[in-house]
Amino acid sequence: MDLKLIGKRALVTGSSSGLGEAIVKMLAAEGASVVVHGRNEQRATQVAAEIKALGGTVDIAIGDLSTDEGADAVAAAALKAGTIDILVNNAGSTAHQSWENATAANWADIYNINVIAYVRMIQRLVPQMKTLGWGRILHIGGGLGIQPIKEQPHYNATLAARHNLSVSLARELKETGVTSNVVSPGAIINPMVEDWLLNAAPKFGWGTNIEEIKYKAVQELIPNDTGRFGLPEEVAGAVLYLCSPFANYISGAVLRVDGGTIRCL
Repeated sequence: MDLKLIGKRALVTGSSSGLGEAIVKMLAAEGASVVVHGRNEQRATQVAAEIKALGGTVDIAIGDLSTDEGADAVAAAALKAGTIDILVNNAGSTAHQSWENATAANWADIYNINVIAYVRMIQRLVPQMKTLGWGRILHIGGGLGIQPIKEQPHYNATLAARHNLSVSLARELKETGVTSNVVSPGAIINPMVEDWLLNAAPKFGWGTNIEEIKYKAVQELIPNDTGRFGLPEEVAGAVLYLCSPFANYISGAVLRVDGGTIRCL
């Protein structure tokens, strides 16, 4: 299926690894010109090289979005070769402190990284989208922003803030041709998660086979209707749909890609 992204230009923050990498590569495969962003130039350059090797058009933007200066540098690099039609706000951080040991400074720090950094990129790129009369802003949220757990409360709160700001932005962008939506992943498998599962398996009695471990972890920790972890490509597919002209009539929405983990209407 042609998602009609040829001729569009997209910046995906935090795309030098993980979910962002899957998104930026899928956008490039659909014909969009992409900007790979990261703080590590070597990793960003490697992802860009892999996209180029497959015939994609790609630039890189290096910078720390937790500062105004870093956001300025990223926006300038992204816009150097042309306007940006699509912004995927994906970069962020997790934190595993509890209510007991997460300090006020921890709360402020993760809010800056996970929320204010999104705002910085919105403020730097959305004005030029308005002049184009068409644009897409996608925010990566998460199920913990909808149904938080007692652990990592400050991280959960940042996901909820992402969902909230995205809907507010959609209202601000009324009738401009620019939409703002959230893709909310559930538990997504990646090498870091697999390492954690292997290390945790003896404690929980999940066995030694990685597939068995993954299945038991889903049943005990994140039960869902599919009975498995999600894949980065499955989240990326949802992002690409919302980036496409087929989603012109969708704004202010939250698309959950969680296998049915969140049980609400």
